[in-house]
Amino acid sequence: MRATPFSLRTVLALLLALCAAFMLSTSWAAVPNDRAQPAYAEEQTMLQVEGDTQAPAPGLGSSQSGRVHMDRHYLGQYGSTEANVIVQRGGNTWRHLRNGPIAMIAGTLLLVVPLLIVLFYNTVGPAREEPRSGRKLQRFSRWDRQIHWATAISFILLAVTGLIIMFGKKIMLPWMGHDVFSWFAWISKYLHNFAGPLFILCSVLMFFTFLRRNFFQRIDWQWVKQGGGLLNHKHVPAPYFNAGEKTWFWLGVTALGLVMSITGLVLNFVNFGQTRYVLQVANYLHVIGATLYIVAAMGHIYIGTWGTPGAYEAMRHGTVDENWAKAHHALWYEQAKQGIAPRGAPPPIPPSTPPHAPAPAPSSPRTGPAH
Repeated sequence: MRATPFSLRTVLALLLALCAAFMLSTSWAAVPNDRAQPAYAEEQTMLQVEGDTQAPAPGLGSSQSGRVHMDRHYLGQYGSTEANVIVQRGGNTWRHLRNGPIAMIAGTLLLVVPLLIVLFYNTVGPAREEPRSGRKLQRFSRWDRQIHWATAISFILLAVTGLIIMFGKKIMLPWMGHDVFSWFAWISKYLHNFAGPLFILCSVLMFFTFLRRNFFQRIDWQWVKQGGGLLNHKHVPAPYFNAGEKTWFWLGVTALGLVMSITGLVLNFVNFGQTRYVLQVANYLHVIGATLYIVAAMGHIYIGTWGTPGAYEAMRHGTVDENWAKAHHALWYEQAKQGIAPRGAPPPIPPSTPPHAPAPAPSSPRTGPAH
């Protein structure tokens, strides 16, 4: 089924609205004195003193930005100066950004993207499904599948617990109550902290496991020019991994994986001299990176399940039907027929022949064939 003009206009309108919300969010980044929303009365007093003084507080670029009683953006090491800061001026800016525009944009994306996927599925539909031949080709080894699922499970655990930490007080606390939600928050916090290093380890192993199969080739440009055949349901010839899968590997697994790993370690292990300002910047990047990672993973999950019938079978059992391989990865299929395996891929196993039906019993010369 082809997308109607109305559905395309709707999708474009939603995307433009999100872009506008993102651009407008830059105007909320600063917290001027007359619009400040401090958490404590002491902080309000300090902000008022700062607003009334003729000598504005030194900014981030000044070596005098650190103060014993108040610090806007202090970048020194822990010690006598940082330890003596009672109220950090930047803490209010961090709360305002995290709980305001960043939370709003993140929540909007996490709600809108699934709706767009459903809209795409209902208007455009999944990839064309080829009739099964009954002959199987080996696509992924057992190690490939184990490291993929270990990474996926740890990612889902981090995503769920991270969403509870980020949005739980607004969504769950009002109807759960403080006692029940405190247990959810406590368990989520520790699961998130302990699953983080496991996810980093799995991501590193996954990177080196699939690296040699994800280098871009000139033929990938044909897949990009035709949009992978997602709209016209055309099967574009592709190698072992197509350009979309390679993009997910480099931008999702690798780039966003690095952002989440580095910022997560900075936030998880706070005994290496990080200042509060460094932790706040790490938190910004962690929340933004997590949002983009979850949104991209939604598209990856859709393409690997409902969007491409037969794709889940490859990562579940390690094999695919011969007709599926010929349609979706024609270049790899030709290599597999010749016994050639891409670098890092498991050795191809020749297509298995489906069991044949028993041959009919020979007819008697006298009676002729049975009717």
